[in-house]
Amino acid sequence: MIDQLRQMAIFAKVNDHGSFRGAAEDLRLSPSVISHHVSQLEEHLGVALMHRSTRKLRLTQEGEKLLNATHKMIEAIEGELLDLSSLAGRPSGELRITAPSVLAESPFIGQLATFTKSFPHVRLVLDFSDSRREIIDDGIDVAIRMSLQAKNSATTCKLYQVRRKLVGSVDYLGERPKVKQPVDLKDWTWLELAPVQKKPAKFTKKQATQLVHKKQPRVSCNDAKALYQLALAGVGLAIVPEFLSAEDVANGKMAYPLPDWELEPIEVFAHWPANAPRHGLIKLFVTEMQKSSLVERSVRQKA
Repeated sequence: MIDQLRQMAIFAKVNDHGSFRGAAEDLRLSPSVISHHVSQLEEHLGVALMHRSTRKLRLTQEGEKLLNATHKMIEAIEGELLDLSSLAGRPSGELRITAPSVLAESPFIGQLATFTKSFPHVRLVLDFSDSRREIIDDGIDVAIRMSLQAKNSATTCKLYQVRRKLVGSVDYLGERPKVKQPVDLKDWTWLELAPVQKKPAKFTKKQATQLVHKKQPRVSCNDAKALYQLALAGVGLAIVPEFLSAEDVANGKMAYPLPDWELEPIEVFAHWPANAPRHGLIKLFVTEMQKSSLVERSVRQKA
């Protein structure tokens, strides 16, 4: 029975990676050993579990049934192990987290600090980058993403929203006539974040909505922090997360040309691998991020 349990776990790992080689690298075994275990399991059961080709693997009907049963078995075992670990009071292990670089300037850092203090035996490997990291290919446990519309799936969850503001330097705005509505800005100098380039800016005020189709931006940049610094230097207007501009607005260096108009907020959400243990460190991390987001939101509302 122990041999079959081991073979079932290896079979599930092959499916998760989509190849014998991927499973072999993860388990630190040779591809031939991985193939041998799957073949032995098929021989023991008397059925084919997957169809193999040089490019991909495809589960048979029997393979799909066994995979579902195997995942339930693994989740149950991991859940019991986590419970034992929790009783011992020290969840441990390593988590590889990737996030957009702009969040390094946000309250997200405080959330990470709270997590590390609460779980000192969990090691975080952090990657702040504007180059999108892939969950499987780059070996990421949790990817923090930002988007105008957060994905909704079994492997994602919303953490919080980030307000966006249209900003310009006081010197830049002082050289131009005051505006009353968003469409008055369409011919101004715009700076844009590359991922949202050519998308109109949607402004709302009570029941009113206006779309601003901007002219060709003077600068297009893939880094929100760099974009904001250019706006601070007086190059033009930029739409940035509010946490980047709040201090400079308070100090009188930057201003909101349309303070009464709102922009669509950015959704910040977590994304993790489909084969992540239901009760493992990934779930712990995401749950704690959700808790700290709720606390922070409550504090802001009271303020």
